[in-house]
Amino acid sequence: MASSAQSKPSGSGLPDFDFTKIFADMKLPGLPNMDAFVTANRKNMETLSAANRVALEGAQAVARRHMEIMQQSMMEMTEAMRAMASLEAPQAKAAKQAELLKSAYEHAVANMKELADLIKHSNGEALALINKRFVEAMDEVKALTHTA
Repeated sequence: MASSAQSKPSGSGLPDFDFTKIFADMKLPGLPNMDAFVTANRKNMETLSAANRVALEGAQAVARRHMEIMQQSMMEMTEAMRAMASLEAPQAKAAKQAELLKSAYEHAVANMKELADLIKHSNGEALALINKRFVEAMDEVKALTHTA
């Protein structure tokens, strides 16, 4: 009984298979055009690569903006400490602390929303690329089955 897959002993004790020969000899039903199949898979990989690139660029933008926010927060905190040091009356210090806390809270909420929006936009772009390719792939499958 001859097999189209040549097995050779390897150093691991497992046989080595020539998968390229196996796939070359294989006739897949419903896929009469192997070039179209390979092209579709190439497009799939290109789309995944583009989606990953978009997601990475989005993550980098979020990280950059987060660093800018941190730097801005540190400058604001330094200014607040200077302002607090110049006040002598306890009532004035308490009022200034309340004002600073309120302002810090509002900035924190606005910054979190901004970062969330950046992430949402980036993920939306990546998902849109994948969804578009999925629709194209399904159209390609339909076309292949109609030509069979």
